[in-house]
Amino acid sequence: MVLMFFILLLIVIFTPSLQWRALKAARLRLLRHFEERYGFRAITLIHRQEKVGFFGIPVYRFIDIDDSEAVLRAIRTTPSDKPIALILHTPGGLVLAAAQIAMALKRHPAKKVVIVPHYAMSGGTLIALAADEIWMSPDAVLGPLDPQLSMGGNIMVPAPSIIKAAKQKGQQASDQTLVLADVAEKAIKEIQDFIVMLLNDKIPRDKAEKIAKVLTEGEWTHDYPITIDKAKALELPVKEEVPAEVYELMDLYPQAPINRPGVEYIPYPVVPHRYEERRLTK
Repeated sequence: MVLMFFILLLIVIFTPSLQWRALKAARLRLLRHFEERYGFRAITLIHRQEKVGFFGIPVYRFIDIDDSEAVLRAIRTTPSDKPIALILHTPGGLVLAAAQIAMALKRHPAKKVVIVPHYAMSGGTLIALAADEIWMSPDAVLGPLDPQLSMGGNIMVPAPSIIKAAKQKGQQASDQTLVLADVAEKAIKEIQDFIVMLLNDKIPRDKAEKIAKVLTEGEWTHDYPITIDKAKALELPVKEEVPAEVYELMDLYPQAPINRPGVEYIPYPVVPHRYEERRLTK
């Protein structure tokens, strides 16, 4: 019995690690197929709640400094004549980290493509703006870029709303509100200038400034879904195209089981029919 107990304990301890290694190996194989078929250097920035620790404890992921260091390293080691495809799936994250990735991507001499199979919100949208083309699924979305400021604790408030509140209260506004409004104005201006810089080699400056204002000045809430049609209306360089391998890759980034939605269906081909002919033939 004691021996059986220790065997079961070893299985419990090492199974998550072995599963993680197998999953990572499958992802790398698919990325290699993608690179061979399309001629891009493939880089992923995919954030989900994954079962990566003991007992299936989920880890919440956002764009952080570790991500920026890794993506910058990948871009830096890519030959200057090699196109890059950044597969992006994220709710956003730190402005600093997203801005670093966007700048590095923009500076790469060869063609840059950002592929959005599901969503790239907030900082993810900032990164997407650095690409020459944004390939989106018909149902994928981007998000607004209005800065979010802390009100203390875990309360985050959009910068445009702080400015509006300060103007409405006028002299009755508290010192804290006035200070936050000052910071909010600076934050919006900084993001707008950065957006224009990212877009200035793709569209005329006046159009870039218009896009920057729409994305940052509170026309929409921060979680508003910018669909592919709205992105086209903004004259962003979007294409309704996602290679089949990207959808297959997303299946290799499973959510933690305790967070899986109650969705069940009889499987048909995972890849949408319009992309079926793009599947790997090897």
